[in-house]
Amino acid sequence: MPLAPRRSTLCLLLTVATASAMARADNAPASCPPTGVTADAEKAAILKVITDMQDAWNSGDFRGYMQGFKNPDVIFVSGGRFQNGWQGTLDHYVRDYGASPEARGTLKFYDITVEMLAPDAAQLISHYQLVRQQHPQYGINTRLMRKVNGHWVIALNHVSSSETAPEETLKGRN
Repeated sequence: MPLAPRRSTLCLLLTVATASAMARADNAPASCPPTGVTADAEKAAILKVITDMQDAWNSGDFRGYMQGFKNPDVIFVSGGRFQNGWQGTLDHYVRDYGASPEARGTLKFYDITVEMLAPDAAQLISHYQLVRQQHPQYGINTRLMRKVNGHWVIALNHVSSSETAPEETLKGRN
């Protein structure tokens, strides 16, 4: 038996099919969130998740940092490997970064771009830097954000990093 399309997919298809260039089609189903009107609010909510994660990391609250990830089944790819879900990712952070504030470093996300894909899905791409004495990291995050139970979380996270700062960072861009 074929699976029924998800409700958000139906809303997107119906709105796109009827709205063309308008912000919201007058005949879009009432159950669909308005397009255009809420996109900025959704992007702001996603950016708040990222800001809260950054603040949690910098205060040493790894569990608070992990609240930004889908639990238990986040897909996390880093260093050519998959982490083992939410708990495996938390264990990795505590083991590899939790020994001291110096080991944890200071995390900063910047140049964040959010593209809404559907009412409950967005793509986020950002640069990040983890400044610390040993093994600093500079890289890019590619994330699939999903709205689950009314909250935005990272469902898929791919990290590409280097210990060498990108040229724009070396020129004083922070």
